[in-house]
Amino acid sequence: MPKAKKAGRKKKFNYNKDRKKLNRKVKKKMAPRIACSQMRNAWNEQSTVSKNLSDMGLAFDPNVAVPLRKNKISGMEVDEVAQIVRKPYVIKEMEAEAKLPKQDTRTVSRDMIEYVQHMIREHKEDYKAMARDEKNYYQDTPKQIKRKIEMYKQCHSEEYAAFLELLKTEQMDTK
Repeated sequence: MPKAKKAGRKKKFNYNKDRKKLNRKVKKKMAPRIACSQMRNAWNEQSTVSKNLSDMGLAFDPNVAVPLRKNKISGMEVDEVAQIVRKPYVIKEMEAEAKLPKQDTRTVSRDMIEYVQHMIREHKEDYKAMARDEKNYYQDTPKQIKRKIEMYKQCHSEEYAAFLELLKTEQMDTK
């Protein structure tokens, strides 16, 4: 089978492209993205990964950092290598960030809130009656409905408390 016409031809050099810039761009793209801002700020591009991590007081290889205990040969003990930490502020900043309380980002959709509020308004705490309700489109079981209500209580506790107060005032008005 004959070759295509352009397949055998040598590709010409493109003088319009800056090879140095292209190489830098490829290197930058291939370099790992460091998510931790403290490590990213203290990172030295000219140094190796293991050297960078040891300067920060972190372990490159956990097997070397925390060696397994081996049977001691009579009279011989393993000496621990003292690690020199050149950038201790990295670990301090990471510890300070870890101590901060995490903000709970879980939430419940507006449809779910309306569904739960309807169920509580109509049936109070009777989950079996909630399961038989005609608004129960997804045919949730009593346990599933209870779980949804608990999720609503956890995610929107202030709104749930205000809703209960509103229900109490409505009950007082009807009496």
